Amino acid sequence: MSENTHTMSSITAVLYGLLVVYLGGWFLNYWTGNFSLLLFVLTLVTFAYWLAERLRFQPARLAAAAALEAGDARRRAELAKMGIDKVDGNVAEARQRLLMQPWWLDWTAGLFPVILIVFLLRSFLFEPFKIPSGSMVPTLVVGDLILVNKFHYGIRLPVINKKIIDNHAVERGDVVVFRYPVDPRQDYIKRVVGLPGDEIAYRDQKLSINGQPVEETPKGENYDDDSMSYAPLFREKLGKVEHLIRVDPRRTSFYGPGPGNFPFAQNCRYQPDGVVCKVPPGHYFMMGDNRDNSLDSRFWGFVPDENLVGKAFFVWMNFGNLGRIGSFQ
Repeated sequence: MSENTHTMSSITAVLYGLLVVYLGGWFLNYWTGNFSLLLFVLTLVTFAYWLAERLRFQPARLAAAAALEAGDARRRAELAKMGIDKVDGNVAEARQRLLMQPWWLDWTAGLFPVILIVFLLRSFLFEPFKIPSGSMVPTLVVGDLILVNKFHYGIRLPVINKKIIDNHAVERGDVVVFRYPVDPRQDYIKRVVGLPGDEIAYRDQKLSINGQPVEETPKGENYDDDSMSYAPLFREKLGKVEHLIRVDPRRTSFYGPGPGNFPFAQNCRYQPDGVVCKVPPGHYFMMGDNRDNSLDSRFWGFVPDENLVGKAFFVWMNFGNLGRIGSFQ
């Protein structure tokens, strides 16, 4: 093994060790990982190896194989002049070994095309998410695996989430995945209730927007596996979107005085029966469809536009209930 090959093998082993430590600490909850950043770094690192393979390592292996074949051809020619036609040695096998990628290239440069495709798809087109809680019942339940349209609201640069191209505007009723304002390393999913400039009032379990009560129609009862309880269902209309919400009169929330520790907290007025908030420019007011089991904008404030990840639109799998597969509003 050449010195360069030994050095690259050691460097690659260290990089894989760091990756294992990072993923292990993430899995064991020693820290919160950032998958977007991790995928970006993996794309850059594997690209560097891929470039080195194309510009240096592969040409070097090809040159070595060519030198081997040329040397074998000269040896055979010299032996033929001496009348020796049968020559031992399998140069083809030796050539194949010379051309074979070492493990540290096979597991870096060889993975670059796959990682690049995943990075581009996840960053600019669609991203899968798993629903971890019952805050969006009955629209989404624990275990739903959903797809999020990353380009619906515009094209954003990965990692920094900077919008560079506009697309559709955010509308009331959209189900949106966003970076949790309290801890942007976490992704949340809620429904857009308030747009910039709206005054949102949720009092006595009734929602009003700009002084107008939101239309809702009783639709029977719902059993929630998460809370193991029944509660009334209502069909609510937000803008052009009609969807179901779950309201449990036995679990009224006590809002009390405002927490006052989130940006634009002065825009909200808290009372024991609910809250009234004026949505600031460039922000949105989010609520869960499971109105009495949702930690949302009523408690931690507004979601800035730069925190938006994309519009959720499709359940692609639920291993506990295949009937859940399909689109939703």
